[in-house]
Amino acid sequence: MTQTPTKATSGVQSVERAFELLEVIARAGGEAALSELALESPLPLPTIHRLLRTLVGVGYVRQLPNRRYSLGPRLIRLGEVANRQLGALASPVLKELVGKLGESANIAVLDGDMVTYIAQAQSPHSMRMITEVGRRAMLHNSGVGKAVLSVLDDERVQRLVSQSGMPPKTPKTITTLGKLFTDVEATRERGYAMDDEEQELGVRCISVPVPGAPTPMAISVSGPVTRVNQEFIVQAVPELHQAAAELGRQLIAVSD
Repeated sequence: MTQTPTKATSGVQSVERAFELLEVIARAGGEAALSELALESPLPLPTIHRLLRTLVGVGYVRQLPNRRYSLGPRLIRLGEVANRQLGALASPVLKELVGKLGESANIAVLDGDMVTYIAQAQSPHSMRMITEVGRRAMLHNSGVGKAVLSVLDDERVQRLVSQSGMPPKTPKTITTLGKLFTDVEATRERGYAMDDEEQELGVRCISVPVPGAPTPMAISVSGPVTRVNQEFIVQAVPELHQAAAELGRQLIAVSD
């Protein structure tokens, strides 16, 4: 016997579909056309259009003058609170990493076409790297940014970097898409990303992606090039992978 969907069941389904659309827009870099959403979503076009009207009405999606749709301002507050909660969860992992390696440790998440730092544990050294929580960094010249890019497909990498551009921060910054793809492929092969004085001269950063994270994110350690040398990298990479795996397990446990 076929059961008729109840109003409650229909409401839950609409909520799930609305979140699916938000995820599609997020994967597109925060902005997408109706035709792009129709290609990426299994939902019928009239359903997508109806859900978008509702999301626009409550401020979770904006319709731009060019008729494209972007994530709306009401999501900012939700994202800020979620990032604080995630930062609190990550704090013990970062502190343990600093205790083992002696250099500042960070967590950053993909935020549109950039990454945002959501937590840091500082090095005990007097000369140390301090990154303000909430600061955004570009994908092409940061260790955490390139670690995040390494878990994305090449089409999305190209789209995100094309949106943000590749301005030079130092003479060592990668500024062409071809060189960036070479760097990202090297990251995938060796299992870690490196910012080798690309954001700031005299500073080196090693980073790995967090496996199983609900949104692309990376964990890193950074410090002066005089201390973050090849010997340090050999020691740091396994510790970073262990910390990233632990954080990934915690995130999965929280979401279950």
